[in-house]
Amino acid sequence: MDDQQIESERSTDIDEMDTSDDNLQKPNIFNKYLPFYDSIKRQGYDLFEEIKENLSRIIQLRELRPGFSHWSSKLQRFISLYGLCFTKTDHIKLIHLYLSVLSINDLDFSHVKTCFDMLYDLMRKTRLITRDDVVVEWRLLYKWSKTILHNHDEPYSLVSLPNDIDNSLFYCVRGCRPYFSATATQEILDEFRPYLCPFDSAFSDTMRIFELFLPVHLPPELHDQGFKLWLEEFMGIWESVYSNPAWELNMINLFSLLAWCNIGYIDWEPWLPRIFTRILKSFTLPVGKIQVSLQQYRYSMSSVTTWIIAMLGNGSTCLQYLQDLFTAMKSFYHPSNTGKFQHELISFLSKLSQALVDRVHLERKANPIWYFTPPESYRLTEQNITDFVNCVKECAFIAIFTKAHLKEAAKACQYLSMLRPELIIPPIVEKLFSSIDSMSEPHRFTSIMTCLASVARQMVRQTPYFSQGQTYVLPLLMAVLPGIDSNDFKKTAVTFQFLNAILMLVTCVDCSSAVHTRNDLTEIEKEVCLSTAKFEDFISEFLNRTFQMIDTLSTEMSDAVVVISKVNVEDHVTELALTSMMFGIVQQCSNKIFQMVREKITNFLAGSFFTPKVGKLVTGLVRAILKGKPEETLKYLLPQTCERIEKIMSHSETTILTDHKGDTELTWCLILFSELVRARGDTLLIYKPMILSVFHRCVRIIHKETHEAVASAAKNLLKSLSYVYPTEYRLTVENIEEPFTDFLPIRAWGQHVEFDNLQVKFHVPNAEEVDFACEFAEAFIYPELQLLNEKCSKMSNDERLRSFTLVHYMTIGCLRMVPRINSKDIENLVPSVAPYGSKYQAQYSIYEKEPKFKENLRMRLLTDIGKLLDILVENHSDDASSIKTALKIYSLSSIYYGVFKHDADKLHKHFEAAKNSFINKLYGERQYPRFLMIERMTLQCEQFSLSNFQSLTEIDKQVILKLFDLSIHRYGEVRRDAQGYLFSVLNRYLFSYQVIVDRIIELLNSPGEADHDQIKGCLYILLGNQSFFLPTKHSWSMIEKLWPAMARTIHAKKPTTQRLMDLINETIGKQFDTQALIEDTNDIARKAAIDLWKPLDSEALKFRDQLREERNQANIQSYNNLMEALNGLLKGDSLTWRQQETTMSLMWLLLQKRVSIPTSCVRTFVDFLVHDNVELRKIAEEGIAAVCRLQKPPRIYVEKTLDQILQRPVDIDQCRPGDRDDNLWITINDYKPSTSQQQWEETCFLDKSFHGYYKWPKVIRYPMNKRERYTKETMPEDVLILYERFIDQEFIGKFIQFMVLDEEKGKINFDARRFNMFKGLFRNFGLVFVDNFIERLYTLIREKTKEKHEGSHRVAAEIVAGMIRGSKCWTIEMLDELWKKLTPFLTEVCSNLGPETLSHWGTCFKLGIEDEDPRRMYRPIEFLRSLINTHATGNTFIETSRWFLVQTLTNFEWRVPAMWCMINEQARELIDHPYKAFRERIANILSVSLSYDVKLLNGHADRHPNADKFIDAMRERLDQAIRVYEQTPLANVSGQVVEIDPEARKALNFIETVIQMHTHFFTRCLQPMKLAIIRLFPSLCELESIVANDDFIRKNLTISRMCVAMTYLHTSFIEPLIEQLEHVCSSTKWHARRAAIEFVQNMIFCNLFTTRPYAQRLRQLVFKRLFDEQFEVRTVASVTLSGFYQCGFIQVNNDDLKHFRVMSKTSYFTKVDGKKVTSAENIVKRHGGVLGLCAIVLSSPYDIPNHVPEALMLLCEHSHDPDLIQKSIKKALSEFRRTHYDSWHEHREKFTEDQLVILADVLISPSYYA
Repeated sequence: MDDQQIESERSTDIDEMDTSDDNLQKPNIFNKYLPFYDSIKRQGYDLFEEIKENLSRIIQLRELRPGFSHWSSKLQRFISLYGLCFTKTDHIKLIHLYLSVLSINDLDFSHVKTCFDMLYDLMRKTRLITRDDVVVEWRLLYKWSKTILHNHDEPYSLVSLPNDIDNSLFYCVRGCRPYFSATATQEILDEFRPYLCPFDSAFSDTMRIFELFLPVHLPPELHDQGFKLWLEEFMGIWESVYSNPAWELNMINLFSLLAWCNIGYIDWEPWLPRIFTRILKSFTLPVGKIQVSLQQYRYSMSSVTTWIIAMLGNGSTCLQYLQDLFTAMKSFYHPSNTGKFQHELISFLSKLSQALVDRVHLERKANPIWYFTPPESYRLTEQNITDFVNCVKECAFIAIFTKAHLKEAAKACQYLSMLRPELIIPPIVEKLFSSIDSMSEPHRFTSIMTCLASVARQMVRQTPYFSQGQTYVLPLLMAVLPGIDSNDFKKTAVTFQFLNAILMLVTCVDCSSAVHTRNDLTEIEKEVCLSTAKFEDFISEFLNRTFQMIDTLSTEMSDAVVVISKVNVEDHVTELALTSMMFGIVQQCSNKIFQMVREKITNFLAGSFFTPKVGKLVTGLVRAILKGKPEETLKYLLPQTCERIEKIMSHSETTILTDHKGDTELTWCLILFSELVRARGDTLLIYKPMILSVFHRCVRIIHKETHEAVASAAKNLLKSLSYVYPTEYRLTVENIEEPFTDFLPIRAWGQHVEFDNLQVKFHVPNAEEVDFACEFAEAFIYPELQLLNEKCSKMSNDERLRSFTLVHYMTIGCLRMVPRINSKDIENLVPSVAPYGSKYQAQYSIYEKEPKFKENLRMRLLTDIGKLLDILVENHSDDASSIKTALKIYSLSSIYYGVFKHDADKLHKHFEAAKNSFINKLYGERQYPRFLMIERMTLQCEQFSLSNFQSLTEIDKQVILKLFDLSIHRYGEVRRDAQGYLFSVLNRYLFSYQVIVDRIIELLNSPGEADHDQIKGCLYILLGNQSFFLPTKHSWSMIEKLWPAMARTIHAKKPTTQRLMDLINETIGKQFDTQALIEDTNDIARKAAIDLWKPLDSEALKFRDQLREERNQANIQSYNNLMEALNGLLKGDSLTWRQQETTMSLMWLLLQKRVSIPTSCVRTFVDFLVHDNVELRKIAEEGIAAVCRLQKPPRIYVEKTLDQILQRPVDIDQCRPGDRDDNLWITINDYKPSTSQQQWEETCFLDKSFHGYYKWPKVIRYPMNKRERYTKETMPEDVLILYERFIDQEFIGKFIQFMVLDEEKGKINFDARRFNMFKGLFRNFGLVFVDNFIERLYTLIREKTKEKHEGSHRVAAEIVAGMIRGSKCWTIEMLDELWKKLTPFLTEVCSNLGPETLSHWGTCFKLGIEDEDPRRMYRPIEFLRSLINTHATGNTFIETSRWFLVQTLTNFEWRVPAMWCMINEQARELIDHPYKAFRERIANILSVSLSYDVKLLNGHADRHPNADKFIDAMRERLDQAIRVYEQTPLANVSGQVVEIDPEARKALNFIETVIQMHTHFFTRCLQPMKLAIIRLFPSLCELESIVANDDFIRKNLTISRMCVAMTYLHTSFIEPLIEQLEHVCSSTKWHARRAAIEFVQNMIFCNLFTTRPYAQRLRQLVFKRLFDEQFEVRTVASVTLSGFYQCGFIQVNNDDLKHFRVMSKTSYFTKVDGKKVTSAENIVKRHGGVLGLCAIVLSSPYDIPNHVPEALMLLCEHSHDPDLIQKSIKKALSEFRRTHYDSWHEHREKFTEDQLVILADVLISPSYYA
């Protein structure tokens, strides 16, 4: 499960509102406030009834395609528009319907996905349905999860699943899991416990199932039937296996969700040290110099944080552990400490804070979710929350400054500020003020601003606990103004965003007079009221700076020619934030301030004009004041602007219309004008004559920017007049003007408004506006259309573009008013029992008066523009811009009803961003800022406009055909644009693709020379875009015609078209999902359908049965025709090789199990095995593998209990994992091979390795050991084809030759697909082909030609692997005969292995014996045993290779204990072998043989080699080897001759192998820590002095020790390990002491919480080594001690400081016989004291705790000590300086003036400057 899925388990939603409207479940509350609510409410009921009726009808009439998916998507759309606007009864019936559809066998996977998605949508609001209402059968969902997650047909292409179906499954199971029955837990455990074998991949799969399916939402009274059945057991498994297997992540997810749903019902306390140790380990933080990460898989942050938060409360020590965790990780949060881990760490912070907010919210909800009911005493108290915030905030404040993860860090601060604003906001504000003082670090400033913007609402809102946030508002607003900087756009953008966040939430009103008029103000309120007097100054200064920036930008730009390239993202963000912010100011400021703002902006605009780029910032300001107060703004700006335009036009009207250069001032004035007509429609009416006059004068200007401004103005005007939109988005509905006796504006800051008091005002077009809009549209669109119709060909390109642009923009503006063209619906695009159009289109009147045009404008546009397009394309194909614009108009006329989807998406994105910034769940239900609610309503309005019309009419068909013609036009640009619009239209109307399919097929099939451009256009249409792809649409009749046409077209032979074909083919491969040929429903589904609506009469049902049967037959016929057609193409020679590959791959994709494959296709696949083209041969091999799978003879299954199998009673209820007497029979030990066929058939073989390891199932189901095999007489035709070819010697010879040559040199890999093919052949046909192949096999392995040698061995290995695996169910005689032939052959292979062939034979054995019962495979096991029992050949490579092959026995895992014991016995004698490669292999195989010594909870392991005994034996031999090596020099040099001593060499070999084996053991074993490993540890330290001069061995040795250090230590191992450490630290060898002390640091960090009880012992240990006689040991001890302090394992205390002070002052002179002599012992003491002080200083790399200044001063006193000591001090001070440099301005506060002088003196003196 990903993080998103985990979080949504505990999600709480903005729309979580109770609405008890007519007993409906959860209608969308926002619909209520829309101006057309009454009509949509009525339509909602009708629409829902229609959806129910059609879903029911489809299922009763047993026709799933196309209606089921279609009406389900209608239901989904209904839910997104109306919410769950139906009764509980209907809700439950719908759930039952979708569950019942899932019970249909062989349901098409696309329908399965539909059911999953719908069930999730219906069940995600868990609050609405309780366990009493619905019970979901878990087995139903499990059946599908098994089919989807482990589909064995998929690799053979016998089924292709829809993309993303697994995600849909996860979400669906998650929605349904709370409703599994009370007995489900026990059933799931009984079903899946037998799969738990830690060596087997089944363990991972099972854990995934447990994570998905185990019910964790059960109420307290059912806990005995829930988690109590498994929690202890699973925790035991988690504790006992600590090598970080993949399934550990599933376990963590499960524990986390369990903890969340059962807060207060589980005692986690005993587990806390272990849980936190594992969490810290999972971050894989770099500690020490050498990194060995054994952690491959990282825990999901959402799971970890959810788990931690769920364990807090009721006196739990969890918070203390969390505090310690942050102490340990704190320095890693610092920005200069970069690494992959940083993202995880910051994500941990934000998700942790988010989880706490979620928990507090859910615990304090007015209407809690039924499964989330922690006992009262376990709920979080106010003190718990305060402690939590104090615990987390420090790291959060550090994280703000990490550049790469700032957003995540800001999110953490946002959540923390929701919990305790008083602890979070003041420090951040303080940081901001200090960062403003040094603007030289803009990153600090922008980081803090970003963070402050995210906590804005918490800052400005008064709450009983925190109201001083308001006092920061004005000082902050003033302080950040320097951030508006034209030289630094990023800083400016961030400043604007910050100001925007604040100004949306406050009213800009001077409330200072309230101090005198009200007597109920608190001191803070008085302070805030007085500060608001500065609003005017702030806004004035803000505008001055903005104007200054605009002026600077325009002078910089005006000199250069402005080329408008792609809009810079930052510019765009700045422009949006500026507009939004100004709007925030003007719509909720006092009149006085508004007048000042308006005056300043008006003055700034007067007489100026701006270039388009800067103009956007200016028009942003205008748009804001216009939206805030339209009447006043228009009064001061519109007449003046119109006057300026008229004036310019009067001066130069004749030239300006046709002047291509344009007039900059005029362009600017028109841009401003187009902005002004965005004002609310009714406010524009009085300016109607003025507006019309400007349009009449300017409408014909040709200059591009100018005519675009005019067109834009026309669009804006029409939208203002005819659209429905909210007219204001104020924060409060109260009057904010003086006097403030009734209402004090500052009390509204950041507050919500109750839903019932929202008073949303919508602009609903009145009659005058509608008339103006219609009149305007007719006045300007018709003349343009007339002009175009009359003079299109005579116009210049610029004139034409102007005309089209105007029509285009006006079309966008007015089409919302124009109804859909009345035209006949096209019936039966795809035959269906249910209609696909709805009777209830969302039609609602939004006008006081219906708009009247003299004709349907859509129709007129389609007719005129259609003709004009023909003319343009024919005669003016060079005028690409006009054609593109005309195409836009043409497609809009069909599909546009006032809203573009991308605009609605943008609005939605904006809303989501605002929601995330401003919503605070802890303020209570529905407490959202008013403007946010209004924005949500706007979004709802748009959604209704988008949801119209999905059925295709005759007119739309014409549009599609027209666009299709243009999509295959000869001009590339025309084609490209037309295709884009064609896809939009095809996406809009259901099944509309049917209109063009025949045309495409006709073009592709056209004989003779076809137009290359048409073909290219066709192929691009087939390739589609992200949202439309035709070739995989679900329709057998279409695919039947289309695919062969694509495959055979003779027009796709040019490189460009060929590339397109390749892309189409590739996309088909990715998007194709197997479509059902035979569809039906079942009784359960039909009953649920009747419940949902009503039963249909039996006549209709009978008639439909016949039709359904015909349709299924038609599908089968289409499928067969398609296969035959594709196959027919391959028979002739009309196709190129590339086309043959395409055809062949399509045929392979179409293979499936429901209907038999035509025999001609089988024949083709066989024939193509010996085709000249290698790609075709590969597809043919895959095809034959699939055919063999389809022809697989059935097996007979038997069900018996264990008692019946063993013929004695056995207790199978107890869980005792591992070796037991009741599972000995399934191992190879004591196995007596069957002597008769009957005995062989009756033996119970269990092939999967997990059987019997953990627990036996109640009933064991297994296949009998026999299988029908085809004989020549009984073979069906398709089987006979394979038989005849593979019995043919010549065919096999040719086939094998081709296989040898298939791969290029260097790319020769064992081909698993080919192995599948041979496995199938030998499984189905038995011995028949073996003789044919055996002689070829000998030829292959005796191939001497260098080029063919490796390829020949690979092919031989593939065939042999297929034989071994395929012979699984042969009779005993057949097997004897096979192995009689294979044994000498394999013996020869193993005598002649080479470096390049070895891996192929390794894979051969691996795949040959994989997933097989070892007893069934005793022959190959016997052969492998013989490899190491034969006498040495003298060829080391052959010897090594044999051991490599023996290692393939790992496939049998724990079921061949006797073999592992034998291997271990033999291999241990070879550890000191003279050859390195051989020794490495032995180290490897020994670690494997020991890796099965694993004991799970209550388990045993006594059949395998005992790791403890083995390692103890090795330790004794190792100590012996160390003695030999120390006593005997490795090399004796006498004269020129160097003699290597054989004993010493042997000892070194032994040492090296043991080190390697030790490391391998840690990477392979699930439980690598053993007591013997601890006993071996001193030897690993002792070895340090031996290998000091050999870098390679030394590195390996360090790694092997680090493996121990970085392993999670079970509590029972900690004490013995510490004893060994103490023992090593008293060793006489200083190398060993140093190694041990270095080891301790890593060991403690990786086991931080579990080793706490031993802190004092380890402290003593390190302190002792700090005064070690050896310099190297002392320095490492200092680093380790510093690490202890840093991660909080031990605290720096006054005693430590005092001790180090005293020791550092030890005089290094002593008197001997009255003389002053330097004492080595005293120097050691003095140095130890200094190193202790260094450890204290370096333990705080990024801050200055209390002890550090004093320790630093003590170090400074030693600046003239002997070189040895000076070196340590210099190093420490240099490191201190490096880590504290960035924040020195803060750190210096911790020192006195005198201390700073001393420090500066030492740090800057020449000798320390290094």
